[in-house]
Amino acid sequence: MSEKITILGAGLAGCEAALWLESQGVEVELYEQKPVHFSPAHKKAGFAELICSNSLKAERLDSASGLLKAEMRLMGSSLLQAAETARVAAGGALAVDRDLFSEEVTRMVESRPGIHLHRQEVTQVPGEGLTLVATGPLTEGGLAGSISELTGGDHLSFFDAVAPIVTAESLDREKVFAASRYGRGEADYLNCPFNKEEYEAFHAALVGAERAELHEVDKLTVYEGCMPIEVMAGRGADTMRFGPLRPVGLTDPRTGHRPWANVQLRSENKENTLYNLVGFQTNLKWGEQKRVFSMIPGLENAEFVRYGVMHRNTFLDSPRLLLPTLNLRQHPHIYFAGQITGFEGYMESAACGLLAARAMLAALRGKACPPPPEDTMCGALIRYITAENKNFQPMGANMGILPPLAEPVRDKRQRYMALAERAVASMKGWAESTL
Repeated sequence: MSEKITILGAGLAGCEAALWLESQGVEVELYEQKPVHFSPAHKKAGFAELICSNSLKAERLDSASGLLKAEMRLMGSSLLQAAETARVAAGGALAVDRDLFSEEVTRMVESRPGIHLHRQEVTQVPGEGLTLVATGPLTEGGLAGSISELTGGDHLSFFDAVAPIVTAESLDREKVFAASRYGRGEADYLNCPFNKEEYEAFHAALVGAERAELHEVDKLTVYEGCMPIEVMAGRGADTMRFGPLRPVGLTDPRTGHRPWANVQLRSENKENTLYNLVGFQTNLKWGEQKRVFSMIPGLENAEFVRYGVMHRNTFLDSPRLLLPTLNLRQHPHIYFAGQITGFEGYMESAACGLLAARAMLAALRGKACPPPPEDTMCGALIRYITAENKNFQPMGANMGILPPLAEPVRDKRQRYMALAERAVASMKGWAESTL
């Protein structure tokens, strides 16, 4: 082997990338800090350690997670093979024994002759040679400082406080209306107006809702500069009405009067197919978010593609920093993969590793490697994290980011299957053409 690539991090993205590149004849120098140094959340020395859950989500093709897995198989995923070895019963989902999964991935990596493993902490991104940074959402210390220097200092987030995101098509347009406060500029926001009775019932439910337990690594930062909506509600019935739910400057077209309170929704993408709940950073359990936030007028049947989360999370301002090939605009020899890019989720992280690996192999061999078509889940995710977005936050696989079908399909399950079949066909063509 004469071709060589350096990878920092043996998590899901780093291992997926290393295994695929080695299979293509590339020599990989893989650096992993464990067991020399552990992040606050990691406990074991094995690779691809799963922290929060042992579920890799749904497998059926007409689901976002199932579609993502189908695309990963077409790209030559090794981690899905490891998941089959470690599979445990979980109905229609792919779930694994976490220890067995990590052991299998570690075995696969260590058995490859073209992967040279270095168990040591890296504090600087290499200045030359193709390098993939896949150090995950808890990147810290000297390496985080080195990345900050490369990216301009203020383009690296260390705290993830994300409001829920819903699909536009699931909103009740009889209740939700478009307007900006006082009619200033374009009607860029969708508004969900409360009357007094609706608001009081919502406030009571929010105050009494069950919260998720915070990990130790999150407790030091979770309330700095960002107040959860349930904490705000607990400070008094009117606190939210003078904060993110203030109704001033708005008129409900159904009544001709100012609402008692108002939730604003802000578009997440240029196609206006996704909207986030402005000011709704939250630490409620996901089931509670669905129950309580569905009490907001117009959101009774809302489809949540992402629930709110509050935790320590290092991620790039990818729209400003990364090219669609997942390398830095200003330092094109440095690539990023995994959750540090804004790909949110276990399988999303692994898929990002595969995408970066293909782009790096092309660069190594002087070839072009465009990202997957936008009608694939992988292509849509790349577009999401690299398209202009002033309020960028990480995103996981969901059907809402895919371009609509040429011919609309009313039935949701049939529509999702049509989207998935289109995506699989596109991914198959792309995967074959980029080798």
